[in-house]
Amino acid sequence: MNDIRLGILLWNQATDWPSYEATAARIDELGYEHLWAWDHLYAIFGDPHQPIFEGWLSLAALAKVTKRARLGLLVGANTFRNPGLVAKLATTLDHISGGRAILGLGGAWMEPEHTAHGIEFGSGHGQRLDWLEEAVAAARALLDGETVTSEPDGRYRFRDLRHQPLPIQRHLPIMIGGSGEKKTLRTVARHADLWNAMGTLETLQRKTDVLRRHCDEVGRDPAEIEWTLGCKPLIRDTEAEARRVFEAQMDHNRTPLGNVAEDATFWYGTTEQIAERMLGYTKLGFGTFIAELPAPYDGETIERWIGEVKPMVDAGAVG
Repeated sequence: MNDIRLGILLWNQATDWPSYEATAARIDELGYEHLWAWDHLYAIFGDPHQPIFEGWLSLAALAKVTKRARLGLLVGANTFRNPGLVAKLATTLDHISGGRAILGLGGAWMEPEHTAHGIEFGSGHGQRLDWLEEAVAAARALLDGETVTSEPDGRYRFRDLRHQPLPIQRHLPIMIGGSGEKKTLRTVARHADLWNAMGTLETLQRKTDVLRRHCDEVGRDPAEIEWTLGCKPLIRDTEAEARRVFEAQMDHNRTPLGNVAEDATFWYGTTEQIAERMLGYTKLGFGTFIAELPAPYDGETIERWIGEVKPMVDAGAVG
């Protein structure tokens, strides 16, 4: 038997605010565990210049139209903001939401939005992951009420930094997104309460093995980390009908099908097909699944994923 948890990220691109807000409220009513937003300034699927809402402010607004779902960025771009500011934002969201905030962070990857906004992108992925390690450690300390002073050779220049108020939650959780084997998964092992990953079963078998090794090296039990899998399900009575709706969504998001043809995170099919996919990942240790759903938001998938698919996966069998 499983007891999986489900969350939803509504693509905050190619939508209008009334649709975004109303769908989030419905997700909360249905009992999903959490709601997420992207942290991007340009759209990341299709035309980068199509509309997209900013993540932190979106979460603050959703906090007032939801009651129980936890709220976070999947995941925050560490390059965008000073981590001291990020800790303050997360704490403020925690108070606005009555203790439902999650702090999501990752190294960031989309260079064009950095260049256009004049945000430093760093010399390469490795440097950004070094920045992430330093930022997460500082944010964790600040959220826990500690005083932070930066190392002389660090990226940041904190001096006797401390925050009030502290979060409502005694331990505001931190999610780290990404699966880089040398640096990101080491940061996950050291600091994360949640880890978000994407990929095929074969890829994630290797990544989970690497994460376990990092946990052994730092003396941490991997069971202390909630493993979350990112996916993009679309559910209909037939695979052909699901495919038709998927193609219409990509057209709405100005995304040529060729651009997503190799993206293994798009799952379209019947309830049984989606449940079968999920069961494979539960065997690797993933107990939480986060659906990233494009606009126009598909109410049928939202209803059936938690109402029909989840019971199958919890039972450990399809049909």
